[in-house]
Amino acid sequence: MRRTAAKRDPLDALGNPYRRDIVAMLARRPRSVQEIADRLPISRPAVSRHLRLLGGAGLVSDEQVGTRRLYSLERGYLTQVWGDIGARFKLFAENTRPRKRSKTGARELAAPPPRSTRD
Repeated sequence: MRRTAAKRDPLDALGNPYRRDIVAMLARRPRSVQEIADRLPISRPAVSRHLRLLGGAGLVSDEQVGTRRLYSLERGYLTQVWGDIGARFKLFAENTRPRKRSKTGARELAAPPPRSTRD
């Protein structure tokens, strides 16, 4: 039976380079803690803590297979997270004013629109 922990902020979970490395490894195939630890310069307990945090964010689930516990990527949720990130960047880009170049060639923010003097 597969266990999935309650979800926390996935972007916080992906903020650590080792956790991003773990996600990249799990994107290829499910792995045990030992398999992951063998490929990273961190201890097995550290890998377990990173997996617990990734699981808490809903990015990773684990499954007992014989005597081993295998961790796998929750691809559906990760796809949803990347879609949400893409939508946020698009919204940001659409609502950001273009920049003007100064005489020195440096970029600066466009001047805000003039305010109404009526009050």
